[in-house]
Amino acid sequence: MAEEYDYVIVGAGSAGCVLADRLSADGTATVLVLEYGGSDRSVVIQMPSALSIPMNRDRYNWRYETEPEPHLGGRRMHTPRGKVLGGSSSINGMVYVRGNPLDFERWRDEGAAGWGYADVLPYFRRAETREEGGDAYRGDGGQLHTQYGALRNPLHAAFLAAAEQAGYPLTDDINGGQQEGFGRMDMTVHKGRRWSAANAYLRPAMTRANLRVVTHALAGRMLFEGRRAVGVAYRQGGAEHRVTARREVILSGGPINSPQLLKLSGIGPAAELRALDIPVVHDLPGVGENLQDHLEFYFQVECTQPITLYSVMNPLAKAAIGARWLLTRGGLGATNHFESCGFIRSRPGIRHPDIQFHFLPLAVAYDGSTMAEGHGFQAHVGPMRSKSRGDVRLKSADPADKPLIRFNYMSHPDDWTEMRACVRLTREIFAQPAMAPFAGRELQPGADVVSDAAIDAFVRDHVESAYHPSCTCRIGRANDPMAVVDAELRVHGIDNLRVVDSSVMPSVTTGNLNAPTIMIGEKGADHILGRGMLAASNAGYHEAQGWETTQR
Repeated sequence: MAEEYDYVIVGAGSAGCVLADRLSADGTATVLVLEYGGSDRSVVIQMPSALSIPMNRDRYNWRYETEPEPHLGGRRMHTPRGKVLGGSSSINGMVYVRGNPLDFERWRDEGAAGWGYADVLPYFRRAETREEGGDAYRGDGGQLHTQYGALRNPLHAAFLAAAEQAGYPLTDDINGGQQEGFGRMDMTVHKGRRWSAANAYLRPAMTRANLRVVTHALAGRMLFEGRRAVGVAYRQGGAEHRVTARREVILSGGPINSPQLLKLSGIGPAAELRALDIPVVHDLPGVGENLQDHLEFYFQVECTQPITLYSVMNPLAKAAIGARWLLTRGGLGATNHFESCGFIRSRPGIRHPDIQFHFLPLAVAYDGSTMAEGHGFQAHVGPMRSKSRGDVRLKSADPADKPLIRFNYMSHPDDWTEMRACVRLTREIFAQPAMAPFAGRELQPGADVVSDAAIDAFVRDHVESAYHPSCTCRIGRANDPMAVVDAELRVHGIDNLRVVDSSVMPSVTTGNLNAPTIMIGEKGADHILGRGMLAASNAGYHEAQGWETTQR
């Protein structure tokens, strides 16, 4: 006999953890969460500065990679996704960026009615407790704790001063009324620990009798009666299981796994499904399409003073950092080191920022795979609104087979224009007087990388994903043939089935995606429960004066 629950959630990632908590909170509904990964109880997950370690372990990462990217010389790009309680919030860089207010105004225009900035801001606030307290923009009573880094390394102050000398504004809060400019960067860390969605939402909810979490469970397909979702079939420990959902099945597997499971279940482009002998339940051509991401490169500069994190990259120093963190939850182990940042516009006529900077007082790859042989610092720099679009398609009808991922990175000519601007504008900032006491030779791209052709060659060989895949099950109107879900996240043409994760974004937001994904979980929960939405905010937001004719 199949087990029965009111709600079956597939995926214990950022949004799934929120839903597990919110849907089980009043104790009346029974909730099952299916997660293919296992426990997040590991020092390398919980210690913020160890962030590159879980990303590189098969135990915690699905280890996806793209098909050869034709515009990047055929490179296969790493596409990490969390395979663990907390999902990607347990292996990410813990950066908390909500996005620009105009992103959500754009969502509304793209068919996501009720997802404008005034509508989503209350859900960002409901989710959050900012260490410094709340205001009209920031929350002070939510489960997701955020804080700023201590900014003790003098390179952070130099970077911010250099940006101001280059003519850019400073902003008190990139997640408040003004994203544009340079300032402190928030992180999801609380009392020295990674504050993942599992720690914030799932762990407290797991004490409830009406919530069950099943790990190492690979969802294979959904079960239907006609066009009504009634359950999920999954494998665990070599055995097949079936569970029934009395109210709804909710997919929270993320931008790769949610479209994969929809297709495995017969919902997607009919021709693709028939080619794999998958019975078509509903021809929905937008499933797996519209794949978007952020690309970035590491602009690295030699540091002439021995003040960078390179000093603690040896085994003895790392051991000392780990020991201090284990004993006190303090020290260098308690930060992600992304403590300052910036958002700027690449050229006149851009209404809101389309370039993001993460500053780091070390010259190293994000995943820790390569590091400069000496003291250095870097900015992760990349465009925010690439016009390139990709897709997620099935390799086979076997749920254990990884899907085919194609981003088509850099397939639009505007992407190259924006990348060139990233190189030149970053070089200008690092050339300001505030950086002079620290800046040596340019390690990457290199001082000779000046022409369009040279920059393009550097980008082709060195650009990396910022790990922000999204938009493969996008919100849209019923008459939009490429929309997958409606504004209440219900799958078009199917009853009792929703998608609640970053795949529903109509278009990618400006910055890192964990914060907006958690917001989607919060707002999605109210839609599922049939509650009225939180009252819209009347807080305003910044737009640069003269943006039509000036870059800064």
